[in-house]
Amino acid sequence: MELPGRPRGEILLPPGEMIDIRRRLRVLAARNDLVSVIACAFDHRTRMLPFIYADLRMIPAGVRAIGSALVDSGFAKTRIVLQQWNRHFAPREMRLDGRIPDLFLLSSMHLHSSECDRLIREACEIDPAQRPLIVVGGPWMIYEPWQVFSGDPERRASADVAITGEEYVLLSLLEVLLSLRAANESLRSVFLRARDSGALDRVPGLVFARSSTPDGPAEELVDTGIQRLLGDLDELPHPVLGYQLIEPPSQGRTLASQPLAARQIKRLSPVSSLVLTLGCKFNCSYCPIPAYNQRQYRGKSGERVADEIERIHQTYGIFAFFGADDNFFNDTARTLEICETLARRARSGERAFRKLRYGTEATVHDTIRLREHLPVIRESGLFAVWMGVEDLTATLVKKGQSESKTLEAFRLLRSNGIYPVPMMMHHDSQPLVSWKSNYGIVNQLHALRKAGAIYTQVLMLTPAQGSRWYENTYAEGLAFKSVDGIPVTPRISDGNYVVASKHPRPWVKQLNLLLAYTYFFNPLRALATLVRSKSDIPFADRDRRPAAEVAADPWAKGMRRRMKLKLRARLVDTVFQVAGIAGLLNTYRRTIGWAWHLFRGRIERQLRSPASDLPMRAPDGGPAAHALPGTRLSSSSGLRVDPGKLRELKLREHHE
Repeated sequence: MELPGRPRGEILLPPGEMIDIRRRLRVLAARNDLVSVIACAFDHRTRMLPFIYADLRMIPAGVRAIGSALVDSGFAKTRIVLQQWNRHFAPREMRLDGRIPDLFLLSSMHLHSSECDRLIREACEIDPAQRPLIVVGGPWMIYEPWQVFSGDPERRASADVAITGEEYVLLSLLEVLLSLRAANESLRSVFLRARDSGALDRVPGLVFARSSTPDGPAEELVDTGIQRLLGDLDELPHPVLGYQLIEPPSQGRTLASQPLAARQIKRLSPVSSLVLTLGCKFNCSYCPIPAYNQRQYRGKSGERVADEIERIHQTYGIFAFFGADDNFFNDTARTLEICETLARRARSGERAFRKLRYGTEATVHDTIRLREHLPVIRESGLFAVWMGVEDLTATLVKKGQSESKTLEAFRLLRSNGIYPVPMMMHHDSQPLVSWKSNYGIVNQLHALRKAGAIYTQVLMLTPAQGSRWYENTYAEGLAFKSVDGIPVTPRISDGNYVVASKHPRPWVKQLNLLLAYTYFFNPLRALATLVRSKSDIPFADRDRRPAAEVAADPWAKGMRRRMKLKLRARLVDTVFQVAGIAGLLNTYRRTIGWAWHLFRGRIERQLRSPASDLPMRAPDGGPAAHALPGTRLSSSSGLRVDPGKLRELKLREHHE
């Protein structure tokens, strides 16, 4: 079920408000010596294709953005801990500047929730008199904030508050708390006072527990509603600030005395994620993105993007970036403003932009629409586009793509020196191989490889929280509750495992995923790339130095450099094949056992979507914006919200 939207006129923050709240917080920060630790939850059991290298080699944008916001608001005593690099980190032993933090922030995706739960439990083991305020955010909390609260007297470990939005929600929470804080009062103590007095009810984007007894188990959850969105992303804090807060990798349980040195950032994270644009005009039933963005399309100016790239490159030497876009080609004017600015800086000979290489996401439809602008887009440094092809025949998903249009988009990208990377979905009615058509998943991968794809991802269609399709997946009996006695947990709900299917032999679907990857990544194909490389496209071997510097090279040196660039361009395809094969071995290791359990059968299905065991309500007593059908409305009445009535209330709120 999609998130409801705010009333028209109240969706976006007033212009300048994101800058103003940081200015106000700097005044409060001068009177409050706040120590904060931010942790990014990561379950290492989820490491497999298609993200097996990016997961460890790119610092996540979310925790870095929160760190940047805190530093820019005056809270310099902040540390970011990545479980990707610090898997044994123990919150109960954390000390920063010799102190237990005042604020412990957790960010988690749904598939990493088991580690998030562990970190919350350990933080709750700290002496209550010194325990930090525990705040949980990230993609998981946007759709299932109730998951980090417990009403079980035997299981008392709970977060204090969940953030269901972006940086502004956290800063608004801190502004309220620090405005009420007494001298030497703990941040958690002032939070409890603010919660009980109703001071937090007017901060949209929060979920917190209420209880009739101090520090008792949660009895109900209060949901303050859908967040207000930042419209102009230029107002965000600069991302370069977050890099200076990273905890050095270690096997220890405590924090180091100093953050990671600047010279080590590029070695550990050679690719930097950047927020360029947010939002997508398509409204696919399996995707929660449009509803999350409340049908808004937001972005940064070209000058702001260029400034972020330049400062990150100058400070840390990074020149490879990935745009955290939902659809970078969604708006022509915004795309061209960013690309023309970067291309102009590259033509001026600036090192950061001559060496710049960035990838992003776009759709087939918008790629073809921008065909005449692809030369300047390539000149800006774009080298690869991850394309949501999903289904080449458009049988499952229709968003302006077809086989002919997809192949045309691939041709346009490659002829302009941009690698297309297809993202595919496998589904119940799709065979492994089909005859006289490209309906089979292997047939589609064959066509895309022939068209020039050097990498791909293939995932099983899986229930996505916040999507229109999510509730129907359970109502129609597709979703598994357990398989062969093994419960379906969040860590296997990432599309690599078959956890929702009406196919009579779901183990076939699991094997199809492995066989599809094996068709694309295999030793024979890796050897073939040495002869016929798909990565040798225009501009791939371009010398990006200034023309005068190239002309000044002696003939022999220039010839050697041209040969080196040509060889490097040809070997990119081979490198991706080798990396894919290595990742596939790990994918086999982790998922082949699940295929066996599916083969043995005994599948128990879940017939209703997960909902909060605790009653949820809005501050005024009405339905909670983040509650799913079946959630109790209030602890006193014991009534449950009728699914149809809840849907009607949310639709009415959206239209109003």
